[in-house]
Amino acid sequence: MNSKGFIRKTKQRELILSVLRSTKSHPTADWIYQEVRKEMPNISLGTVYRNLKTLTEMGEILELSYGSTYSRFDGNSEYHYHFVCEQCGRVYDLGLPVNDVINGQIAEEYGVSVSRHRLEFYGTCKACLALSEEELTAVK
Repeated sequence: MNSKGFIRKTKQRELILSVLRSTKSHPTADWIYQEVRKEMPNISLGTVYRNLKTLTEMGEILELSYGSTYSRFDGNSEYHYHFVCEQCGRVYDLGLPVNDVINGQIAEEYGVSVSRHRLEFYGTCKACLALSEEELTAVK
């Protein structure tokens, strides 16, 4: 940030944001780093991490943390729900409308103020289900 509290635009940050918004795969920082290096070979992994943190703080992207695994990043900063495949690890955006009624219910029942919530569904994606069916058919 500069002395007036503004975060200045940088070529690195613009490229990282562009790479992230060009995919729907919810990539890790390492994947983003590899993609950015194709256009900016001298960029460091530390610079990518710092810029991802800044972009998250600015509300430009979402950081999706799943416990002990690597964080994944989402170029769609609008609040939305995700599906996480427990087989392959892919993360998908779901086109469900965000249910803001939940916020009011939680606020009323627990006496808190809810600004937003995050909801994820876990299971097996279509691709992994298809593979499982192929493996079952091959065994017969």
